[in-house]
Amino acid sequence: MQARLDNGRSTMQDWREIAGLRVIRRLAEIVNKRWNLGIGFADGTGQLIEGPEFARFATRRPLCDLVKSTEEGCRRCNETAKGMLDHFRACGGEQGAAAFTCHAGLTEIYVPVTMDDQEQGLILAGGMLLERGLPTQKKIVKAHGMELDISESELVKAIRKTTTMSAEAECYLKDLLEIVVREMLVYREEITRKERRLDRLTREMAQRSAYGQIVGKSAPMRELYRFLDKVAGTDSTVLIEGENGTGKELVARAVHFNSKRSRKPFVIQNCSALNDNLLDSELFGHARGAFTGATGIKKGLFEVADGGTFFLDEIGDMSPALQVKLLRILQEGTFIAVGSTQTKKVDVRVIAATNRDLREMVEHGQFREDLYYRINVIGVRLPPLRERRDDIPMLVAHFLDKHTRKGIKASLQSACLERLMDYNWPGNVRELENEIERLLVLQGDDGEIGEEFLSPRIRYEIYRDGESTIAPGLPHAIERLERTMILDHLKQARWNKTKAAASLGISRRNLIRKVKTYELDRRNR
Repeated sequence: MQARLDNGRSTMQDWREIAGLRVIRRLAEIVNKRWNLGIGFADGTGQLIEGPEFARFATRRPLCDLVKSTEEGCRRCNETAKGMLDHFRACGGEQGAAAFTCHAGLTEIYVPVTMDDQEQGLILAGGMLLERGLPTQKKIVKAHGMELDISESELVKAIRKTTTMSAEAECYLKDLLEIVVREMLVYREEITRKERRLDRLTREMAQRSAYGQIVGKSAPMRELYRFLDKVAGTDSTVLIEGENGTGKELVARAVHFNSKRSRKPFVIQNCSALNDNLLDSELFGHARGAFTGATGIKKGLFEVADGGTFFLDEIGDMSPALQVKLLRILQEGTFIAVGSTQTKKVDVRVIAATNRDLREMVEHGQFREDLYYRINVIGVRLPPLRERRDDIPMLVAHFLDKHTRKGIKASLQSACLERLMDYNWPGNVRELENEIERLLVLQGDDGEIGEEFLSPRIRYEIYRDGESTIAPGLPHAIERLERTMILDHLKQARWNKTKAAASLGISRRNLIRKVKTYELDRRNR
C-alpha cells in the first residue's frame, strides 16, 4: 500500500513524528523479536535518514557489517534505498510492499511513502536472506566485487547469523508493513485535519474575537465585524448609533485605522462638550479679531483632520446653525472660519455618533432631515451589553489584564462572574470596565475576587429586563433580596452570626431563624 499524506511542514519533521508513533515502535518490537531485524527510513532521494530517533530501530547485522567494512561496499550499501525507489518507479509506482535484493544478496521489504502526491521516501525492514543456500550467497557477495579481507570461515559464520526468511514469513512482513502504513495515513490525515481546524479557529479568533480594540465574539459582534470589514475600505460617511458606553469611539477608531486614511489624522470632538460659539470656533477655526480674545488665527479641527477622519461624537446635540455648516462641508468639502471671508477646502471622512434617536428628532424638527440622510450614508447600531452577555467573560478577562498591576494575577470567583452576567448593565461596557477596576482596587493582593466586593447595585439586582428570570411577584422578590443580603453580610463577617446580625440591624436569634429558612448553612457553601 502506498501512503498519500497531506503535509504542510518540513519532510524531516514528518519523519520524526512518524518515528515517534506508537505503531512504529510496536512494529520495530515485533520485527526485532520475531526475526531479529530492524526497520529504517529513507527520504525522497533515497538517502537513509539518520539520527537518534531513527537509529533506535536498527539492529546489528553481521553480514552487513562485513560488507560495509570496505569502501566500495559502504558506498553500495548507501545506494540501496535509491535502488528501491528506482525499483518502485520501474514497477509503475502502484504496488504496495515489495521485496528488493541489494548488491550483497540481502533482501529488504519496503513501502514507499507519498505526501502531497510527491514521493517522500520509504519505510523498510530487512537485511535478511530468502531461503537460499550458503554457496549461492557467497557467490553473490564475490560477484559484486566484495573481496573481503577475512577468512571464509568468518564469512560463513556471518552468513549463518543472518536471518533466513521463508516465503510465508516474507508475505507476513509485507502485510505488517502495509498495515503500519495505513495507520500512518490515518494518523497524518487526523493531524492535518486538526491543524487545519486549529488554523481556522486561530484565524477566526484573531479576526473575530477582536477588531482593533473592540472585544467580543458573540453573534452581534461577529456581525458588526463583518460590517466593519466592508465599511473600512470606503470613504462614505458613517453614523454610529448606540447607548452610552457601548464603544462608539472604538468603532470609529477601528474604521479609521483599517482604512486607507490610517496614516492621516484621526480627530475627535464631542459636540455636547462646548457651547455653540466655542464649538463653531473649534470645528472651523477663527480669524484674528473674530471675537473678543481672538488675538490670532486658529486652525479648526476640520483643517487639522484634512486627509484623515473626523469623529463627531454626540452629533444630536449640535445646534441648527452648525448643522448647516456641517452639511456644506459634507456636500462640498468647503467651510469658512469664524470671522473670515476665505473659503477653505478639505478632504475629510466624517464618522458621526449619537445615543439619541435622530429619526425621531427629525420628525420633531430638532435635527435637519437633509443632514440626517447625509451622515447616515452607512448606519451601524452598536448592541448594548445586555444583548451580548456571552461576551462578558471575555471582556472581564480583557479588563483584568488591562488594569491588573504588573506581577499580580487576578481572577473572579464563579459566583462573582455569575452576578456580572445577571446584571442589566445600563452603562454598558464602560460600566463593566469601571466595575472591574473597582474590584481590583478593593481586592488588594488576593488572587480571586469574590462577589462580596461587587457594587451593591450589582449584588442586589433582582430583575433582568425582557427575560424569563424576572421574579413572579413582590413577595418572591423580597425573599430573594433578603437572602442575598444575609448571605453577603455572613461572608463579610466570616460567618460570625453576631457580627452579621449587627451589620444587618437585626437580632442574632432572628438571623439564625432566617439562615435556617434560607438554608444558608456554611457547610453547604
